[in-house]
Amino acid sequence: MAKSRSDGSRGIAVLVPGGHGQLGRDLAAAGAALGESVDVVAPGSAELDVTEPGAVVEAVADLAAGAAQEGRWPVVINAAAYAAVDAAEDDEEAAFAVNADGPRMLAAVCSSRSVPLVHVSTDYVFGGAADRPYEPGDPLGPRSAYGRTKAAGEDAVLGSGARAWVVRTAWLYGASGHNFVQTMIDLEARRDTLSVVDDQVGSPTWSGDLARGLLELAGRVAAGEGPARPVLHCTNAGQATWFDLARAVFEELGADPERVRPCTTEEFPRPAPRPAYSVLSSSAWAEAGLTPLRPWREAVSAFVSELRQESTARR
Repeated sequence: MAKSRSDGSRGIAVLVPGGHGQLGRDLAAAGAALGESVDVVAPGSAELDVTEPGAVVEAVADLAAGAAQEGRWPVVINAAAYAAVDAAEDDEEAAFAVNADGPRMLAAVCSSRSVPLVHVSTDYVFGGAADRPYEPGDPLGPRSAYGRTKAAGEDAVLGSGARAWVVRTAWLYGASGHNFVQTMIDLEARRDTLSVVDDQVGSPTWSGDLARGLLELAGRVAAGEGPARPVLHCTNAGQATWFDLARAVFEELGADPERVRPCTTEEFPRPAPRPAYSVLSSSAWAEAGLTPLRPWREAVSAFVSELRQESTARR
């Protein structure tokens, strides 16, 4: 017999491939914070390898069956990704397997089970030559192997026939995994000064905020009320350079932001080319009636404060 929520609502059951990554962990935490209305299962790649067809079939089948038994709507949020941007330049085949073949299989199985899919993508699918925030329908032009494989994943999902939505985000940071903000926190304690690129502009986004936005969208699509647009952007509001972001982190740590010095991309070369400008417009997100994410500077402050609280609690 199907179980009902205490408030009589149906609730959702969410499968999160890539559940042990930065975004996956925050999706699990955000789901737990919402209580019994949301049940998130977030397996890591060892438990659910999106490049293995049999594993994908079994995971989605289990989701659908469990949701039916519990009286919930099922939905998949794909957070699995080969996100090592520079490493992908030398191993595009491996990146393609996770970023394109994996989403293709997920979408096909979701379609066969009538389970909606929310697939997370990236600002790297754009070329970076724009002079205003990118809209979801703007032409793609990835310049890196990572960007090409993520663009291929988008195409696979949108062409699958599944009830699917692609959500692009950018410049993610969070409490787990390797990311720019965590690196700045580490370097603040170890270096007197550091140089940070000041000629790349993007949309810094806390994975915790993104997770809450994705679960809001998941609830809508699972209930059959998904946005008409199949592609959306979801980032913290505003724009910044890496230099701006680094200084913001120092300020939140109580450190002198003047210790962060600006430099150019040419002075800090990387194997994979970065978009010079990749700010994403969230206007379509708001037009769909979804809650806009807070300004990026507020998110940085909240994130660092949360880290401090967790550090104090562990002592």
